[in-house]
Amino acid sequence: MLDWTEYRKELAGRLGEFSQLTPGTMEGYKALASAGSKTGHLDAKTRELIALAVAVTTRCDGCIAVHTKAAKATGASREEVAEALGVAVALNAGAAMVYSARALDALET
Repeated sequence: MLDWTEYRKELAGRLGEFSQLTPGTMEGYKALASAGSKTGHLDAKTRELIALAVAVTTRCDGCIAVHTKAAKATGASREEVAEALGVAVALNAGAAMVYSARALDALET
């Protein structure tokens, strides 16, 4: 299994290097990443649970590393995280079914 604490450290270092090479990109990302929290419609824990579900569906280890730590910091329980991940599993299965229908459609042309 991955050492997530070490991975977060290594990732932070690489992203720091990336930020030096292209600071505008990192500034734009930070603005985008923080935009949703400014509306106040969702609390931080809910946003982190959504972020974890999306991280799983997009297969982003860096996102998983960052947002599991953040979810813990917001007080998300193991059960809440598991429920959010269950939603991700269902969405991935649903997407596979939808794209299966598309594949059958393409087969007919």
